[in-house]
Amino acid sequence: MDITIVGTGYVGLVSGTCLADLGHSVHCVDINKEKVEMMQNGKVPIYEPQLEEVFLRNIKGGRLFFTTDLSEAMKVSNVIFLALPTPPGEDGSADLSYVLKVAAQIGELMTEYTLIVNKSTVPVGTAETVKNLVKSKTNVPFDVVSNPEFLREGYAVEDFMNPERVIVGAGSQKAFEIMDKIYLPLTHAGAKLIRMDEKSSELTKYASNSFLATKITFMNEIANYCERVGADVDKVRMGMGSDERIGNRFLFPGIGYGGSCFPKDVKALIKSGKEVGYTFEILESVEEINQRQKTILVPEVEKYLGTLQDKQIAIWGLAFKENTDDIREASSLEIIEKLLEKGAKVKVYDSIAVENVKKVLGDKVSYAGNMYDCTEGAEALIIATEWGEFRNPHFSILEKKMKNKAIFDGRNLYDLDELAAQGFYYKSIGRKLIKG
Repeated sequence: MDITIVGTGYVGLVSGTCLADLGHSVHCVDINKEKVEMMQNGKVPIYEPQLEEVFLRNIKGGRLFFTTDLSEAMKVSNVIFLALPTPPGEDGSADLSYVLKVAAQIGELMTEYTLIVNKSTVPVGTAETVKNLVKSKTNVPFDVVSNPEFLREGYAVEDFMNPERVIVGAGSQKAFEIMDKIYLPLTHAGAKLIRMDEKSSELTKYASNSFLATKITFMNEIANYCERVGADVDKVRMGMGSDERIGNRFLFPGIGYGGSCFPKDVKALIKSGKEVGYTFEILESVEEINQRQKTILVPEVEKYLGTLQDKQIAIWGLAFKENTDDIREASSLEIIEKLLEKGAKVKVYDSIAVENVKKVLGDKVSYAGNMYDCTEGAEALIIATEWGEFRNPHFSILEKKMKNKAIFDGRNLYDLDELAAQGFYYKSIGRKLIKG
């Protein structure tokens, strides 16, 4: 099939590239001319494992194209995916201006039946809003479908090609049949395509992300309690996760969730509830607790050092999670802000996300070329991202580089007995404090 993807951000580029890999002819549209030229020249503008390989394969195969001209793409395609940003407003509500602007353009350009597929994360009722807007621009028949994405950053290509489920919300049999055809290569391989109405589809995305955010936050609460009563959160986690009703995913405690989805979607669902007179009390607590959890290690470092004024602090990891360069809502940024406020000198290292951080922080912090140089002269090391390279460091090198053998681990990377044997002061989340 011929498919148009409007928006080449994280969701749009991964979805477009993977749809091309399923055999479709995909035209990706973006208003950023430089970005489009970059992609036309075979360069991927985001970091995502496996994406570059699939991207180049489909450009070479003549199935993946890039343009700034929506009308040009629509001449060869009557299936249009909207993969546009829906950033949170000051009140937490999702900003639909990008979606509605493109929807109006589609209505003005349509000359034959068109299927508009909303891939963006949007509030309940957006499909209906888009329908009414497009209807005001044209008499040409069309359908609007909700087809939310469930892509984990760092595993997005894998998730698209091997989905646990594909959610399709539509109001016509014709729309369902087209979507069935688009995803046929995946459903033939065993993927489950679940049909529902548009509003239920839209809510499924928000409900899923908000539930996972709640699961993470609950585990962080348990971890904080473990520290006060002398329990070990790792053992509690394993005990809980062995119950199939709970499962062992998203039970790892740490310094809060971040990224482009969970914070935004929790805020948006809270706001959507208020708009219809309903208060999501659990989610309001989740949001408050998660914000506090992000900087929970800063007072621990301050207590250990006595003061943070003029102290050199090293931070390993800047991305909100491993295998991505995304720093949106990253705990590292919150930690750095608190440290700087207290007069600390901060040196950071991340092999992938550092360029994005430089755009935000500039020269407020120092940047190291590798993980060990980052710790040179440091009086404490904070680990904020669970990158694989941090999991098995040479502790002997750290001992020589650092002024103090002190590690504050926000991702529980190390074995307590090993750190005790190495003589480090080691503070993790929900586990026994090792005093070195």
